[in-house]
Amino acid sequence: MESIVKKSRNFRRLIIVLSVVIPLAVAGLFVAPRVEGVDLGFLPSVYAGINALTAFLLVLALIFVNQKKFRLHEQTIKVCMILSVLFLLLYIAYHLTSETTRYGDIDGNHELDVIEKAAISAGARLTYFILLATHIILSVAVIPMVLYSYLFALEGNFEKHKRLTKITWPIWFYVAITGVIVYFMISPYYQ
Repeated sequence: MESIVKKSRNFRRLIIVLSVVIPLAVAGLFVAPRVEGVDLGFLPSVYAGINALTAFLLVLALIFVNQKKFRLHEQTIKVCMILSVLFLLLYIAYHLTSETTRYGDIDGNHELDVIEKAAISAGARLTYFILLATHIILSVAVIPMVLYSYLFALEGNFEKHKRLTKITWPIWFYVAITGVIVYFMISPYYQ
């Protein structure tokens, strides 16, 4: 019993560390120097696909738990977590090798001129930035939520697991879906 408590304590510490380090590492990508000579321009479509698959599997996991198919639910959530790690690694690889794409940057010079700004409606720009901002904020918030939900299930504390996943699942699903929508909105501007 003592080793389980110790493992849980260590896992809780790891959750805290990951919940801080991952967002800081991702934020650091936007000031880090780019790796030259590597073209990973195909990755945004790949990680949009990963987001779409994650969203689909999250729905499947919800169906499984509602049908009391707990083993299938657990396996599906594990796949979602693996996909999330893969997404993160590909996202980091892309942003280490590519300049940030700006919404509306038709000529790909990383600046929006008057003509480019006029080509996009204010409503489309507002929608894009609201989706992007909520996607980013919630993707940071969902990290500890997913990990604690998983920990509670591992510990057999299914009451805590259920309470937390009632909040975690919709946020994780929203992050996955908005990742796909944001990709489709910005994809015309990838160079």
